Amino acid sequence: MSAGPVSAPGEVADITTLGRSGVPVTALSFGAAALGNLFAPVTDEAAAEAVHAAWDAGIRYFDTAPHYGLGLSERRLGDALRGRDRDTYTLSTKVGRLLVADGPRGGRDGGCTDGEGFAVPATHRRVWDFSGDGVRRSVEDSLQRLGLDRIDVVYLHDPDDHADQAFREGYPALERLRAEGTVRAIGAGMNQAAMLTRFIRDTDVDAVLCAGRYTLLDQRAGDELLPEATARGKSVVVGGVFNSGLLADPRPGATYDYAPASMDLLDRALRAKAVAERHGVPLRAAALRFPFGRTAVASVLVGARSAAEVADAAAMFATRTPARMWEELRGESVLGADVPVPVEVEQP
Repeated sequence: MSAGPVSAPGEVADITTLGRSGVPVTALSFGAAALGNLFAPVTDEAAAEAVHAAWDAGIRYFDTAPHYGLGLSERRLGDALRGRDRDTYTLSTKVGRLLVADGPRGGRDGGCTDGEGFAVPATHRRVWDFSGDGVRRSVEDSLQRLGLDRIDVVYLHDPDDHADQAFREGYPALERLRAEGTVRAIGAGMNQAAMLTRFIRDTDVDAVLCAGRYTLLDQRAGDELLPEATARGKSVVVGGVFNSGLLADPRPGATYDYAPASMDLLDRALRAKAVAERHGVPLRAAALRFPFGRTAVASVLVGARSAAEVADAAAMFATRTPARMWEELRGESVLGADVPVPVEVEQP
């Protein structure tokens, strides 16, 4: 089954809800991995400015995780949001990696010292734990780091190699937390589509977060995940729409899924850029709007480390993408002939 094209959101702040949970999310959402010093340091001031810029742009959905900078992202995001009315925004975090104090290892020179690509001192180690107790402890620890009174959405984070425990223990624990009212919506977040499809089919998740698998260059989530979500009334939050850089700035040496892009992928990205620019649309704008051709997509999650990056994302998202551009992308074989594309309402 394939979902047909739908009207794309008109504005960053357009609101929909995650599945049947009633939890609201904006069409454009803020991914806070960079606030954990992903690949390079970010100052406390720049992190706060990025969150405030997102707020000023109309973004009201913010996503983080303990994994991001060994808790630094959660602390910074909580600090930046603490003065806001808690009923006016949605916050998600993740479970599956507990942070265990390990003593300082590595330097404090801004290098990626934690072993996972985050420029933070390796004062803790990540311990995989999708047990029921581990899920509860992770949520409690996240609440302390955030300094907020609740978390709206909790995702099982990257359970790729821990499927048995995640389905047998972790997911039921999330169900109990939702039933108790501790969290309002539950799901899973991964860089693949197959296991997320299983979550949609076999559990009562409200939403899943799929990174890098529904983009102009990779539509694997369109095979089963997105049609299943549509059929079952579930939502999909799409992340990684730039495929780690190639669709933001296609050039030799650009990365795709955090590795150097192949010549074939670079060629497709350059063709997509040429088509978009012939229609006066930056490639980044086309990449941000593309997922909304699917009815199940509730929000596109974009990471940012500065106010300038937030402003760019908001401007790109607001850029209109004409139907003729999408037709030409199909004609250039960037997109398949049957891939749904956004249909935008013409402005009067």
